[in-house]
Amino acid sequence: MKKTLKTILALAMALSLTVALAACGSSSDNESDTDAATNSADASAQQYVIGICQQMQHDALDLATEGFMDAVTEALGEENVTFDLQNGAGDTATLATICNGFVSEGVDLIMANATNALLAAVSATTEIPIVGTSVTSYSDALGIEDFDGTIGGNVTGTSDLAPLDQQAEMIQELFPDAENIGLLYCSAESNSLYQINIIKGYLEEMGYTCTEYSFADSNDVALVTQTACDEVDVIYIPTDNTAATVTETIDSIALPAGVPIVAGEEGICSGCGVASFSISYYDLGYAAGEQAVQILTGEADVSEIPVGYAANVTKEYVPSRCETLGITVPDDYTAIEE
Repeated sequence: MKKTLKTILALAMALSLTVALAACGSSSDNESDTDAATNSADASAQQYVIGICQQMQHDALDLATEGFMDAVTEALGEENVTFDLQNGAGDTATLATICNGFVSEGVDLIMANATNALLAAVSATTEIPIVGTSVTSYSDALGIEDFDGTIGGNVTGTSDLAPLDQQAEMIQELFPDAENIGLLYCSAESNSLYQINIIKGYLEEMGYTCTEYSFADSNDVALVTQTACDEVDVIYIPTDNTAATVTETIDSIALPAGVPIVAGEEGICSGCGVASFSISYYDLGYAAGEQAVQILTGEADVSEIPVGYAANVTKEYVPSRCETLGITVPDDYTAIEE
């Protein structure tokens, strides 16, 4: 009986030790499992590579790129996004090389800043999502008939089309006694011609005589501007990327000639204009960034996202040029900082 009791006690102690060791092992295993899960979660944090193709460098496009990057990093985290920002310097071949490089790299999304950058991206891929910005008319640029607001395929974006009817009304408000309006733009930019055709109709309905003055590139802008200044009372320049890079040349001719310029956007207005009914390119780029986030996170399909437009427009003027030319603007205009 004593021997049996000792045996039972020994077995009980062994069993107790086994349970204790198992408990310790279980705690260690749980900690290991937790650490592994944490490491796995960290490793699975999605990393994105976005290729940004900016047509050229000037203030409006720079602001759009800045807004785009801010929207994406705010939503996804700066540590989770790599931007490959490249500038095409206005050269079509360079833009194509940039976009083809993005495709070879296998970026997750391409942001195309301005029309020719968009065209290069569309030519480079039908698979990688493309988000455009600073593009005036997607239907005109991409040859879409019966455009319903959604491009489809792998393309969407935001448009910088300003309210052209209100820009025409601005010309009438500031220069009611003018008779001849010169429409100055770069013939190489299809979106500029699109704007010219629309605002020309509004201005002619108001009784103005409109004459188009197109320059092929920056090399002949001075001659064309001089011709326009010799023949018209007021010049209108639409949202035009090439014009935005040569405002100093335009201003050096128009201001001494006493010919005021109404511009389609703030950057051109700052460089050579007196007034503009302008949008915020930063906000435009930010909206494009929000579209990109929806696409990357799977919240929306790129083919189903409609083209977005600027939410707000502002009447702006350049005080120094208005003073030089003797132009008095209404109280609802906002001064552009000089």
